[in-house]
Amino acid sequence: MTEDYIRTENMTVGYGGTPLIREIGIHVRPGEIVTLIGPNGAGKSTILRSVIRQLGLLEGTVYLDGMAMKGMGEREIAKRMSILMTEWIHPELMSCEDVVGTGRYPYTGRMGILTAEDRGRVREAMELVHAWDLASRDFSEISDGQKQRVLLARAICQDPRVIVLDEPTSFLDIRHKLELLTILKDLVRRKKVAVLMSLHELDLAQKLSDYIVCVNGEYIERCGTPEEIFTSSYITSLYGITKGSYYAEFGCLEMEPVKGTPQVFVIGGNGSGIPVYRRLQRMGIPFAAGILHENDIDYPVARALAAQVISEAPFEPVREETYNRAAAVLESCAQVICCLEEFGTLNGKNRELAELGRDKMAL
Repeated sequence: MTEDYIRTENMTVGYGGTPLIREIGIHVRPGEIVTLIGPNGAGKSTILRSVIRQLGLLEGTVYLDGMAMKGMGEREIAKRMSILMTEWIHPELMSCEDVVGTGRYPYTGRMGILTAEDRGRVREAMELVHAWDLASRDFSEISDGQKQRVLLARAICQDPRVIVLDEPTSFLDIRHKLELLTILKDLVRRKKVAVLMSLHELDLAQKLSDYIVCVNGEYIERCGTPEEIFTSSYITSLYGITKGSYYAEFGCLEMEPVKGTPQVFVIGGNGSGIPVYRRLQRMGIPFAAGILHENDIDYPVARALAAQVISEAPFEPVREETYNRAAAVLESCAQVICCLEEFGTLNGKNRELAELGRDKMAL
């Protein structure tokens, strides 16, 4: 069995001697991404700070590369573990290249002088995160997103076996979120680096992680693969969602439906209705949606946002009774929106609905 790069045994963490989370057992193996998720204030950052020794353990042991960290020196740890936390360093009069270069200090002599090979590693790491163009810039004068990329380059430059990251996608736009996480995944795959991190973005955690640790309350609430953890019912429970809804299939959140008698009937399907559902919800207009097969991509969003959904079983032709229910609702609405341009064999009844509501169609 592969040795864990990080392993905690019966770890209890907290502040001022007061326990916050007890009996924490986390295992991170080579080539694996383990992600902590959970509500704000649940203790994700506290766990990470305790793992990296920013906070003292109240109980238990953290093992790094098979050795108890308690007996390891800082340089010994730095050669195995690099860290990217939410608190940034504040260097004075240091260029971005100099900041990244500090990642090589575990390997330099006492004077901290970088060799040509070290400088090559610095440039390689900065190019990997698309930050080489910042090399000569003052670190204190670049944007938050640029700082995040520079600090990731420093962590990579350290040539670690383990990278610990606390909310690494904070302050990054969509492009750079995806680039950063792609870089992490590539490091994990090619160099068998182990990654332990926390994330707020559930959709990214679901797609990126090999293993999920759910932090909530005095103990770790649940651990498992993304497929085991990311169900609509469990995530709703973990985060205490009472307004709106979470759909694991899409990895997304939807707002609350507008309550009231439907004023608009939306004929959709195959994704065509989703933007209309969301627009009507934003406008505060209650609407009905149908006829949707229950395996249609529109269906979960319609269920979340519509005042009423008329549906049919997957892969079945629309029954006459289902059509009659939809027709009755359509007749009661003041307006009809048809999002479909073509109709297939199974949803032929939607063509009939569109014909029935032609006089109410929005121009």
